[in-house]
Amino acid sequence: MSNTMQSKVILITGASSGIGKATAEKLLAEGHIVYGAARRVEQMGGLKEKGAHVLKMDVTNEQDLVDGVGRIMQEQGCIDVLFNNAGYGLYGAVEDIPLEDVRQQFEVNLFGLARLTQLVLPSMRERKRGKIINTSSMGGRIYTPLGAWYHATKHALEGWSDCLRFELSQFNIDVVVIEPGIIETGFGDVLSAPMLEYSGEGPYGQMAEKIAEGTRKSYDSGGGSPASVIADVVSNAVAARKPKTRYVAGKLARPLMFMRKYFGDRIFDRILASQIG
Repeated sequence: MSNTMQSKVILITGASSGIGKATAEKLLAEGHIVYGAARRVEQMGGLKEKGAHVLKMDVTNEQDLVDGVGRIMQEQGCIDVLFNNAGYGLYGAVEDIPLEDVRQQFEVNLFGLARLTQLVLPSMRERKRGKIINTSSMGGRIYTPLGAWYHATKHALEGWSDCLRFELSQFNIDVVVIEPGIIETGFGDVLSAPMLEYSGEGPYGQMAEKIAEGTRKSYDSGGGSPASVIADVVSNAVAARKPKTRYVAGKLARPLMFMRKYFGDRIFDRILASQIG
């Protein structure tokens, strides 16, 4: 490999499927040392066969995080890149979702990755190099109906990442935000089923039904970009001497973010309303 593509030790969370799995496969093929972490270890057999080191890791479990980082440090002596990719979407009307479930959304999408980052940073600071790559979403810059709590976590992650980037620049540690658009994963079903449980009946029922139908079509029926699109972006960020602070990729990400930024709230509201009648 060239100097920019020399083998790196990379930890990826949420590696059992979707973006995490596709990224792990690509980075393994490029010769990197990859640790794939997920709650569902049994779903990472294919990655293990391709050379990945598999970790059982629930990002909300402190001991899992400590043990995982400890194992990598013992086996490799360093972590060059942390790809915080684990997360999920919690959809439903604001008044319908119990705060207990909301807190769990924040635990996975924000606090878990924040704690893992805290554990990885000391060794990066000592070596004065490293990269933290965080999977946000176009949802970190826009909003969609019944997605208040999910968007709240992603908007928070964006601000958190900006502050972290500034703090760590003095130690030559890069912080990168990935903002995917619509990607062909199981996200549609993961989003729609709970949303209908929370808000499928009652005052938000009609809206929930229409959003669920549109989401399934967008995410799971060839309507999105393949996960490999994001894997390519992460690979570029890993290889770059000075990566971008943000990478936008995937279907509809750029146009929707453009409309949100330049058209204003009322027009964006109308665009969303037109999609759900």
